[in-house]
Amino acid sequence: MLAQLLSPPYLPFALAFVVMIGIGLIEAFGLGLGHLDLGADIDGDAHVGLLDWLGLSEDMPVLIWLTSLLACFTLVGLAIQQTAGSLAGSPLPWWMACAGAVVAAIPLNTVAANGLARVMPGFESTVVSADDLVRLRGTVLEGTARRDAPARTKVVDAHGQAHFILVEPHDASEAIAAGETVLVVRREGPVYFVLPERNTLLRSI
Repeated sequence: MLAQLLSPPYLPFALAFVVMIGIGLIEAFGLGLGHLDLGADIDGDAHVGLLDWLGLSEDMPVLIWLTSLLACFTLVGLAIQQTAGSLAGSPLPWWMACAGAVVAAIPLNTVAANGLARVMPGFESTVVSADDLVRLRGTVLEGTARRDAPARTKVVDAHGQAHFILVEPHDASEAIAAGETVLVVRREGPVYFVLPERNTLLRSI
């Protein structure tokens, strides 16, 4: 059986099976590669519709989808070669079997991927952007924050994750000492500008 799988007519499907196992192990060990932002560079409903048609929705990790596609390609290819061997006495040339397997595997994988997406737990990200830290409170950890002399400050986001940022006072005449609580009001590049909580403007917030 192994010799048959390594023969030229079956070799593409054997390789697809090996790649499928490798990708499955990567996803199983949770290396964080499965979830990619497919919508970041996609513009237009036609592209989104194509992804939906392929079964590659926002809830489907890319590696899971690719593993499913490779499994469908492998199974269909083996079925084609086995059927050809039974009917014609020998399997098809590898390129002909691959072409047929691709044509059949894509719609089959769409059905499989849509089924997997319904049973898989939803993917939730706790990643926040730099601008999400604006309007949050933090504590100056060390140093005194002055204009053009930022101090290191700890800010905790809505997910409970701590972020350490450099802050300067919004009012150029102020100095904010270590231990003071501040409100982040804006950002310019890597530096955030803050108001100290003792500021009278914050008493009603």
